[in-house]
Amino acid sequence: MVAETKLYDALSISPTSTQDEIKKGYRKAALKWHPDKNKDNPNASEKFKEVSQAYEILSDPEKRKVYDQYGLEFLLRGGQEAPPPQSGGAGMGGMPFEGGMPGGFGGMGGMPGGGRSFHFSSGGGSGGFNFSSPEDIFSSFFKQGGASMGDDDDIFAALGGGGRPSGGPRSSRFKDAHGNLKQRAPTPEVTIVDRPLPVTLEQLFKGAKKKMNIKRKTFDEATGKRKMEERMLEIDVKPGYKAGTKIKFKGFGDQEEGGTQDLHFIITEKEHPTFKREGDDLRAIVEIDLLGALTGWKRTITTIDGKQVQVSAAGPTQPGHVIRYPELGMPKSKKPGERGDMIVEVKVKFPTSLSQAQKAQLKEIL
Repeated sequence: MVAETKLYDALSISPTSTQDEIKKGYRKAALKWHPDKNKDNPNASEKFKEVSQAYEILSDPEKRKVYDQYGLEFLLRGGQEAPPPQSGGAGMGGMPFEGGMPGGFGGMGGMPGGGRSFHFSSGGGSGGFNFSSPEDIFSSFFKQGGASMGDDDDIFAALGGGGRPSGGPRSSRFKDAHGNLKQRAPTPEVTIVDRPLPVTLEQLFKGAKKKMNIKRKTFDEATGKRKMEERMLEIDVKPGYKAGTKIKFKGFGDQEEGGTQDLHFIITEKEHPTFKREGDDLRAIVEIDLLGALTGWKRTITTIDGKQVQVSAAGPTQPGHVIRYPELGMPKSKKPGERGDMIVEVKVKFPTSLSQAQKAQLKEIL
């Protein structure tokens, strides 16, 4: 049971909503009321401020817990301890601001037990909680991956600059248990964590399931404290993936205020003893001596899928000569059933020295 629901009502969500549902509620409301989309609606700016301020509180597990337990007025006053008993019909904790506070949430109803209207304040009141500006809240939402939660990303990009928010991490002031005004540490930016994923060429050819045990920091919703959590991830490496391919796990990193880090595993190819990958093709170097280059040579190459292929030439063979074997390379990830080629390049190893007799013989032969 929560003390009041006005912030949840502003985002059209229930008090039992998860953090993802809070984000979706804010996203929908922010798009609806953003001033750039409602230039002919004078009330849009105020509504945009309301939904942004509601999101700033509900997206923070600690602030949300205080709000659910004691209500908005107590939070805005910078309350850190249990509020005093109700008195005078002013609502939970009493109403120290005559007629409410200016700006935000106008006309949304009174506090529990009171009949007058209550208003958000961008500046708090008498040293109470300070809200960030609606524009900063909206921009910060991009850093936390909010722009990728729906199908209308182009609208969000147009309003927010393509997900490149302005300004730095948010911070706010609060009162400690002794009534001293403190500066809260800046809210950490929710980031993307990149991790390399070394994979063999054979695994990239066949596909593979790789398991990764990760440790992540989360918030305990019951206590509001941080805890360490272990989780086993199964990473699906599909046939044909290339170095640099990102396998994304949204919300699997550390939980920060307002969001959770995304994990991106970036494929790196382990060095192969025979092949070097070139797109979907595989290149193998065959080294022959000068005699073989002139008179003919033969080699056996094991393909990436384990087949034996005879590679030969009658000679003479020029240095850098290339023989292409279609459909013996890597699978094409975007064209199932098709493969690249295996390319065999000939490298001629010349002798480092020749005797005078050998030189004479070669001159006579050539």
